[in-house]
This record gives sequence, structure tokens and C-alpha cells, in this order.
Amino acid sequence: MTPLYLGIDLGTSELKVVLVDSGQRLIATARSELRAQRPQPLWSEQDPAAWWQAVEAALADLRRRAPRELAEVAAIGLSGQMHGAVLLDAGGRVLRPAILWNDARSGAECAELERRAPDLRRITGNLAMPGFTAPKLLWVARHEPAIFRATAKVLLPKDYLRRELTGDDVSEMSDASGTLWLDVGRRDWSDAMLEATGLARRHMPHLVEGRQPSGTLLPALARAWGLRDGVRVAGGGGDNAATAVGIGAVRDGQAFLSLGTSGVLFVATAAFRPNPAEGVHAFCHALPGQWHQMAVMLSAASCLRWATKLLGAADEAALLAEVETLSLEARLRAPLFLPYLSGERTPHNDPHAKGVWFGLDHDTDRAALAYAVLEGVAFGLADGYRALQAVGTVVESASLVGGGARSRLWAEIIASALNLPLHRHQGGEVGAAFGAARLAMLAADAKARVEDICPQPPLLDRIEPAPWAAGLAPRFARFRQLYQTLRPLFPAG
Repeated sequence: MTPLYLGIDLGTSELKVVLVDSGQRLIATARSELRAQRPQPLWSEQDPAAWWQAVEAALADLRRRAPRELAEVAAIGLSGQMHGAVLLDAGGRVLRPAILWNDARSGAECAELERRAPDLRRITGNLAMPGFTAPKLLWVARHEPAIFRATAKVLLPKDYLRRELTGDDVSEMSDASGTLWLDVGRRDWSDAMLEATGLARRHMPHLVEGRQPSGTLLPALARAWGLRDGVRVAGGGGDNAATAVGIGAVRDGQAFLSLGTSGVLFVATAAFRPNPAEGVHAFCHALPGQWHQMAVMLSAASCLRWATKLLGAADEAALLAEVETLSLEARLRAPLFLPYLSGERTPHNDPHAKGVWFGLDHDTDRAALAYAVLEGVAFGLADGYRALQAVGTVVESASLVGGGARSRLWAEIIASALNLPLHRHQGGEVGAAFGAARLAMLAADAKARVEDICPQPPLLDRIEPAPWAAGLAPRFARFRQLYQTLRPLFPAG
């Protein structure tokens, strides 16, 4: 058989594994559910042991269903949720639950970090936000000093899995960009930023590019899973950079929009082009010599899941079907919805922002509330797009990926709110895991060309802004005004 490749994507709500052949055909997939814990307001944590249990369960599933194919795996790629802080002691033991990307407890520490490191925005290309990793460590130093003193290594979530897979402490440029410890333009750790959080290079993993090998699968795991010896593990990428690799957004100006737990508008760039003032993320791409910009909202498809449960609908599909029955007139007089269930990043950098339905009356029904949620997420993405445009970023179209991409209605609302054509591609629902598999292919062959390995997948359909898109403009203006009016009230909420 020809070589095969594994892509492992560690998400917030599930771990996903894909097995692809050298022709990039999807041979098998496996998933394991994950849950975040919120022990206090603003907190979001997971036990790293649960991540590893999910890997073992997914690989056991693949071995049952595709043992011959699994035995031909030549390389593994990793992707995963960004920004999480996994703290290990000198013996490699996990000291506390991982603090996740959507944890908002470290607002005060962000201000402290900006004070300690006046060059933070120039070095990192980003604002200090509670989601990033460095403020989390300042919080631990302040509130859990014994744990901070015992910390010998800080790993990102997917890199904790790498340690379990290979025994090596390694990260790569795209994920490391989201820590606030990386000099993003230079693609190296910043000693000044590490010092500002009481850390040094010895606390950090070694850095590689996403297409480079980072280690070799431990022999005991290869035997347990039925893999050959010497399987390489690629550097991989943060979830969004890996998704870009999977969807073919690898050249300057290529873009995708992700409707997952969070919402992301990602644009590949040939140079480092930050806009920290409006909360735009400027990170390294998972490919050498490439960078990217992101506008990130913390709650996207998770808003629809929340609304489905709250409104008592049978499931998300049933609720979407109700929205489709609304007339255009009913949609344009529906309530407004602020989608800030976990605070917000771009463009507000506001961990205290809250979700809001505004404009209820006696005629408001479940379908109108659900439409408002879909539109509110679209407006949040449009707000982020404005921040990208403010630094001259030009996007002609974007690929649409993530679970929310399955709804054509929602895709049309988003295309209309952004005035941006959207493309849906075959395999878009496994984007990050598929991108990780592509990075594994690149790591297995140093001579492989990115343009050969990372084309855009086959196009399923193109969604243009709707004829009624102009009717959204006054609602978008009110949406933006509503947030600004309520912002002073959120911290007390």
C-alpha cells in the first residue's frame, strides 16, 4: 500500500482524527467528545488527561475499523485549540487543569502585562487579551503562587499531546504566536515578553515550522496502535492555521471563515501586518515565510447551540427550519442579538461583554429569536471584517468551514452581512484535522511543494450576498450602537 497520514485535531468539544491516503482521499475518521468545566464565572478549564484519553479512544476505534490502513501511516500531524496553558512540573506532571482559550479571568493581568512590557504590541502584533496564554500565567503567579513556582514547562494543548506521542517538548510558529511570548515577525521566543511574566526560554518548548518533523512516535504507542516504527510527527498548527492549510488558504489574500464554537475570519498574508488597536490577531502561518490575520469572535455556532436548548427546540436543524419560514419583513423587524456569551475579542477586546436580545414585543416568537441569533453572529463577523479592512486587507471571497457551515440559510445571512461571496468545499467540516494530515504529508517529504499538497478542495457551492442584503445595513448600525451603549453596564452584570 502507499503511505497514509493521520491528522489529529484537539478541539474544545471534541477530538477528531482523520486518516487520509497519499491522494488525500479520506479513508476513515474517529471522534471523541470533550467537555469544558466552568467552576467559577469567567473560568473555562479542561483536564489534559481527558485529551489523551480521547486520543487513545479515537485510535482504538480506527484500529478496529481500518487496521490494515492504519499500519501504513507514515506521519502524524497535530492541530488544536490555541492559547491554553498546560503547566508541568520538573517531572512532567500536570500541575492543574489547563486554562482554556475562552477563559476570561485574567483581565487585570492583561493590563499588568501591558504595563510591564511597553513593547508588547510591537513584538507580538497583538493586544494583551484574557484568551492569550501569557496573562494566564500572571494570574497563576498571583493567585496560585505555589503552582507557578513549581512550573517547569508551559505547553499548549496540542503540544501536550505531542509530548505524550513523542516524549518531546516542541511547539510550532502558528500556535506559539497566540501566547504573547513569541516575537511574531522574527518567529522566535521573545526574551522580553518571557521576562515580563517571570519566565525564561527554559520554560518554553523548542520551536519548529509546522511542516517540519518534531519527533517520532514512541515505539510503545506504535505497537499498541498497530503502526509501523519510525512514524514522524509534524510540527502541525494551531486550529485556524491548520484549517487554512486544509482548505487551501496558503497564499496572500486567500481567506476562510469558520463557524465553529468560535467564529474566525482568517486571511493569509505574505508579511507580518498587525492591527492590535482593533483586536485583530496577527500570527505566523503554519507554513514557513507566511503569516496571517484573524478577526476572532468567541461565540459563534455555540450561540445557536445555546439558543436551541434555551428555546426548547428539538435540535438545531428544527430551529433553523423554523427560521426559514419567516418572511423577509419578519426578519427585518426581529430583535437584535449581541452574541457575546463568552465576552468578545475582535474588535472590542471586552471579556465582560454579555449576550443580549434587544427589541422584544408581544409578537416575538421562537423563530424571530433564532433569526436574531443567526444575524447577530453574522454582524459580529462583519464587525471583525471592518477591523481587517482598516489596515488595507482585501478579501475577494472566503471559504466557509465549521459545523455552522452546513446551514445554507446562515451562510447567506453571513455573506449578506459582510457583502462577501462564500465558498463551501468538500470536506470543509474536517478542515483542521485534514490540514494537520496535509502538514504530516509535508513533514514526511522535505521536497514536497506546498502548492502540490495544499490546493483548495473541490468546490460544492458559492453563496453570494442576497438581494435583500441592503436591508441589513440599518440593523448592523443599530447592532454596533447597542454594544457601545451597553458596554459600560457589562462589568456590573
